[in-house]
Amino acid sequence: MNVRDGGPGSADTDAAHRSTDRLIRIFGRFVGTGYLIYLLLLIPDIARSSDVVSGWWTPVTTVVVFGSGFAFGAFTFHPSVTVIKIAGSVAASTFPIMALLWWVAWDGETFDRAGTFLAVFPGLAALAAATVWRPVPAFAHMTVSVVLVQLINQAVRQPFPRSNVIAEIFFGLMFCTVFVAATLAALRTGRILDATISSTHDAAARAAAANAREVERERFDALIHDEVMSSLLAVARHGRTPSLIRQARSALTHLDDLSTGSISQTFSAAETSAQLRSAATTVDESIDFTVREDALERTAVYPADAVRAIAAALAEALRNSRIHAEASHRSVAVELAASSMRITVQDDGIGFDRRSVPSHRLGVAVSIEGRMRQLDGGSAEIESSSAGTTVRLGWKR
Repeated sequence: MNVRDGGPGSADTDAAHRSTDRLIRIFGRFVGTGYLIYLLLLIPDIARSSDVVSGWWTPVTTVVVFGSGFAFGAFTFHPSVTVIKIAGSVAASTFPIMALLWWVAWDGETFDRAGTFLAVFPGLAALAAATVWRPVPAFAHMTVSVVLVQLINQAVRQPFPRSNVIAEIFFGLMFCTVFVAATLAALRTGRILDATISSTHDAAARAAAANAREVERERFDALIHDEVMSSLLAVARHGRTPSLIRQARSALTHLDDLSTGSISQTFSAAETSAQLRSAATTVDESIDFTVREDALERTAVYPADAVRAIAAALAEALRNSRIHAEASHRSVAVELAASSMRITVQDDGIGFDRRSVPSHRLGVAVSIEGRMRQLDGGSAEIESSSAGTTVRLGWKR
């Protein structure tokens, strides 16, 4: 009697096999209802059969067999499927056990043409077994139960005309097999569905985790390139300056935020302006920074991820301009609306040709375009000529 897998009170197991568990509960209630109906129908037969056995067997069998069937149905309302399976195993086991004990209780002299009342419902006990056991023990239980009750009938009807016991056994087996096989097939379908759902969820979780790791790696790479490497280059070129100190502190703060996850979820319009201004002035203290802010939208809030991504891309655009553009003037214009942001970075430098940028140079491809591409609603446009470079960063809700 091999109860199906499931740890006692395991919430994880229940969550992973919901379709199968639902079917177990449905079949358990069906079996419990069947035991109740058979008890009501067999009351006359139960009373009559007490004449051929010792006085203890009939009441004990009635209580144990039918009581365990009722308990199986009742326990289907219990939250733990393991408890339900145990109740089903008990209901399945009591039937062949009491059938075996009939031979102990029979007086060997009194006969009954109608046979034992147990012969009426061996298939119901087999359904209990099929609900909570694997196919092989379930079919073994069905076979043993049918053979036992048919042999009892053969013995207790001995003086009266009898049918062929082999034919009766095969008829009983075929009749019960239909219901047992249907139950096992339904439960197998439930297990396949559960396995498919679980496999799909696992695959989705692995894909999401891989994507999250890739995004985090790219964020980290961009941060290293934007702030850490630029700080190190600035140290090598200009030495220790107040601007470099602020830039290094900003880099350390951003690294701490990235590692601890202690980051705000939204920024107000004023906070957004401050974040963008801080990102720009950290790179260039003399930057011409202007904000065109609609007075009616001062209560608007913006996703912190969007603000940080734009601020980082803005800072990288200014770094590139300072290092490569040979510009005499740089400016940043910020426009904040209820559901969008637009930042324009301009310089009057020598410009550059995108096709001439080496592939290992990641400032534009990763820190500006790549970062904005990862942002939902984000966009980046870069125009460059000998008259200067314009970088437009945008976000729409």
